[in-house]
Amino acid sequence: MSSKIAVNKLPDQPGVYFFKRGREILYIGKATSLRDRVRSYFAKEIGETRGPKIEQMLALATRVDYRATESVLEALILESNLIKEHQPIYNSREKDDKSFYYVLITKEAWPRVLLERGSNLLGQNQGEVFGPYPHGNELKEALKIIRRIFPFRDKCAPESGRPCFNRQIGLCPGVCSGEITPADYAKIIRHLRLFFQGKKKSLLALLQREMKLAARKQNFEQAARLRNQIFALEHIQDVSLLKRTLRMSDMFLNMSDIRLEAYDVAHLSGKNTVGVMTVITAGELDKASYRKFKLRGVAAEKSDDTANLREILERRFSHPEWPKPDLIIVDGGQAQINVATQIISLHKLKIPVIGVVKDDKHKAGHLLGRADLIRDYHREIILANAEAHRFAITYHRQLRGRMI
Repeated sequence: MSSKIAVNKLPDQPGVYFFKRGREILYIGKATSLRDRVRSYFAKEIGETRGPKIEQMLALATRVDYRATESVLEALILESNLIKEHQPIYNSREKDDKSFYYVLITKEAWPRVLLERGSNLLGQNQGEVFGPYPHGNELKEALKIIRRIFPFRDKCAPESGRPCFNRQIGLCPGVCSGEITPADYAKIIRHLRLFFQGKKKSLLALLQREMKLAARKQNFEQAARLRNQIFALEHIQDVSLLKRTLRMSDMFLNMSDIRLEAYDVAHLSGKNTVGVMTVITAGELDKASYRKFKLRGVAAEKSDDTANLREILERRFSHPEWPKPDLIIVDGGQAQINVATQIISLHKLKIPVIGVVKDDKHKAGHLLGRADLIRDYHREIILANAEAHRFAITYHRQLRGRMI
């Protein structure tokens, strides 16, 4: 490669880089840091780490160009679109490999947004396809972030009258429960289409127009939602670490240190009573931190859920080596909240408690506790509670099976 390429002049920010021979584009890649990524191509062992094909490409290249982006997520989308547009010879793997993921927006009255491998799309005319995306794991994480900005349908039955689980945690706009009109859902699909086309500026301009129109019609709730989507797009977080959670509200909350613990009890007429603790850290299920409790007190035999919860929490807080939670979620109403608050006070701690009250179908009916925490962590609260119920039932069945 020509020594005239000045790698140090590349910015230390996300983007897409182009290895070129004159005006011909040989290879396109994405980077969390353009400077560090391109610099890595000049390592002595490049032939061993990248293979002879990349080594050959470097021998032909005479320059490196780049296009900086505001996030790795946008670099991921841009890389795919540019590879499809220019089809560089040294990106042939991206063009031909049918194992890479694509984003599919189905051709239906209520379109679904799906991740599909290229091999599943062969010979099908199911809708609009975006991709290929050579970085499958990053695409999955990127779609999680995008879905929190623009909730969409993937599995639920339209207008069934029952909210799906994704609706309960804010990832479906209410296609299943009938809370959104076909026209409004079509707008969401249009927004997603622009995003995957890499037309962020056009998308922001469209959202601005829609927000002003909603405000003129005094539809202030919709205007606020559009304002938050604009803010989210303008401050979208990277997916380079794939662990930070993007949430949409009047401000972004850093979830990196937030730990939520949820508790539940399972038994059959007081037999084989068990309790569990599930954990969400940084907005994601932290299964390594889950705990099981085989309840042994008198309350277990009497099916006294509040007393069982007391035993679980007393045993939990007898472990000072476990990380302290920032928020506790209990399955039940004010009685369960009171028990949890008492145990927390006995240990001289200050941890807020949220209660999840179930309806007659054992779905989350309404939440009790601090309104600001319910608003900001609604998705995490519902997810943690549902996971605690699943984990408790599974443990109880295992224990009952052993007894039989």
